[in-house]
Amino acid sequence: MNTENTTLMRAARESLKGQWGLAIGTFLIFTLLTSAPGSVRAHGSFLTISSTLTLIIGGPLSLGAAIFALTISRGKEARLEQIFQGFNNFSNAFVAYLLLALYILLWTLLLIIPGIIAALGYSMTFYIIADDPNIKPQDALNKSKTMMNGHKLKLFYLGLRFFLLALLCILTLGIGFLWLVPYVHVTMAKFYDDINGNELQFA
Repeated sequence: MNTENTTLMRAARESLKGQWGLAIGTFLIFTLLTSAPGSVRAHGSFLTISSTLTLIIGGPLSLGAAIFALTISRGKEARLEQIFQGFNNFSNAFVAYLLLALYILLWTLLLIIPGIIAALGYSMTFYIIADDPNIKPQDALNKSKTMMNGHKLKLFYLGLRFFLLALLCILTLGIGFLWLVPYVHVTMAKFYDDINGNELQFA
């Protein structure tokens, strides 16, 4: 399917009706957990520990965020603790996160644009693992690249829309990000279901 981005965003808002409080709380926890370790600025062992912790928990939390976003997107009963469900599939999530970071870094070292293209190509990885917990990490990345063939530019344009909304959030002293972050994640879940041929839920 090739649903317009505006329709995907509207579908995400519909799915979030009555779920905003839960979604905001869940993704606030997600943001704090994923950003706090990397925010430490120190010398020597403290910075090393911080970077290592980010690598360790980044994958499972990203998988948990995908599980939670897909649950809301598909009109099912979402729960805050789903953000931690990625730890039940720790090895796959951890390896996928490492490979994702490595591949994007290597492409970025060539030029910025190849790095952006790589990031777009691998963007569906954790949604794929959320749907198929037994898939191997490399297979998930390969499947994401295949799924994103012909859809990268569309996702790039979607990202630009959210970038403009992020600029508006800055004008609210950052408060708007409480709504924007879950909005982005649920819209991405809609995007995944759309290119995967799944029927979109609008409520």
